Amino acid sequence: MQAPDELELKISGMTCDACAAHVTKALQGTSGVAHVNVPGWRSGKALVKVETSADPSALTAAVEAAGYGASVATRRADAPLRPARASKDGIDLMVIGAGSAGFAAAIKAAELGFSAAIVEAGTVGGTCVNVGCVPSKTLLRAVEAHHLAGHGRFRGVHTESGALDWAELMRHKDEFVSELRQAKYVDVLAAYPSIRYIQGHAVLRGGNAVEVAGASYRPGKIVIATGASPWAAPIPGLQEAGFLDSTGALALDKRPESLLVIGANAVGLELAQLFARAGTQVTVLEALPRIAPFEDEAISEALTGTLREERIGIHVGVRIERVAKPNGRYELNATVDGRASKLEAEQLLVATGRRPNSAGFGLADAGVTLGERGAVQVNEFLQTGNPDIYAAGDVTGRDMFVYVAAYAGSLAAENALTGSRRIFDTGAMARVTFTDPQVASAGLTEQQAREAGHDIKVSVLPMSYVPRALAARDTRGLVKLVADRKTDRVLGAHVLAPEAAEIVQPAVLAMKFGITVRELGGTLFPYLTSVEALKLAVQTFDKDVSKLSCCAG
Repeated sequence: MQAPDELELKISGMTCDACAAHVTKALQGTSGVAHVNVPGWRSGKALVKVETSADPSALTAAVEAAGYGASVATRRADAPLRPARASKDGIDLMVIGAGSAGFAAAIKAAELGFSAAIVEAGTVGGTCVNVGCVPSKTLLRAVEAHHLAGHGRFRGVHTESGALDWAELMRHKDEFVSELRQAKYVDVLAAYPSIRYIQGHAVLRGGNAVEVAGASYRPGKIVIATGASPWAAPIPGLQEAGFLDSTGALALDKRPESLLVIGANAVGLELAQLFARAGTQVTVLEALPRIAPFEDEAISEALTGTLREERIGIHVGVRIERVAKPNGRYELNATVDGRASKLEAEQLLVATGRRPNSAGFGLADAGVTLGERGAVQVNEFLQTGNPDIYAAGDVTGRDMFVYVAAYAGSLAAENALTGSRRIFDTGAMARVTFTDPQVASAGLTEQQAREAGHDIKVSVLPMSYVPRALAARDTRGLVKLVADRKTDRVLGAHVLAPEAAEIVQPAVLAMKFGITVRELGGTLFPYLTSVEALKLAVQTFDKDVSKLSCCAG
């Protein structure tokens, strides 16, 4: 008979011994449960032994039905799934890909006392530091300073006339990318003697066999962390005409005088505003009914107005018929606002998503299954169809954010090497679009909460009611909270504000640990801070904040 697994559940909402008893009873009545231990209500957890086939979602559902919050923190087998050290090459863990997920996996292996090797065919550091977050956010901050003041902390990027010196700006960006790549990747490798770096393209040859540049290896475990690349929608004439993706746009040596942007999610909007503030005439085209289409509708509408105030052209519900490039300029034939239109520009940026880098690595030969769009299929422990191979980061197609990749890489390595069954969980996670104002959100939108059957209450607070925004003379944006009326728990938080990324995080913690709206509102928030907007949004559920004095509770 197979030994049971042990799950640790995070329990929120317990306030007394009776609560602990209620949670225990709820779990004991769930199919597949062998033993339950709730070590006091203050612990905020439950330890549950279950049959290996037990569904963790049934446990959390049972706790929630009893009136408490629950999420699975870890799942561990009584014994490792496979021997952790099984390599004749002295490599306990081979990581394919030297980005955020890959480095996190290798570092976790080193911290656990194992040896690791990172294999990379391209440039160390992956997408984020080289062609993603770091260069884009550096440029965004520089043009924001230019937009607001025409000068400032980015010395040397403005001409005497006050115009933006694009070439100098790109030089600053490239220097910073090189510095950060050296400090956070190359130098980090030197700090871990047990991590080996191998330059070359890795191909899996079946089982645990890996070939790199003609050399063969057989590591104990493998983590696939090969990331993702920009993907272009199949538009007639697009490939023949050529186009910019996000990587190409961030490497332009000359600022275009006009730019068409196809796609109005995070990347498309960030780059559209970047070029517009640098002096380019920008038009954004989105096939769906609104920009930022996966955000709450109130956020999308408010952001649309803000960007249009900066003279960025925005068209939604667009159907592009054909792309051409006669005489060196792009021409798009499209249906815009129900009418046939022709749009022209010097450059064309396509920002219609990303797809996992999973081709050419021999994954199928090693028993790794791919999804429809090339994503590596993994279970809740990030394990592929081959029990010795795990995957982490963008290559899995899940939550393509660098911080999620780092979390996943660490988790995958620990599960692979120790036999742990830590569950990959991004249920409470903020996502940020670095426009100005920023968009930051977590949890369910109002529409999603209604569709999920929640009896909800909604709070919307314009930033014009926030003292910090008034003092800064910048009241753009709003805070919108969605909560469950019965449990008083936060279901979603959606923020449009210059510092939205900082405002949203307390709401993420509230969702993660089951903090109620009432408890969040009872927390002391410092005055004249942007995060005070969150408390005011909570108060808006049942008060008219326009009738409160400063700092009023």
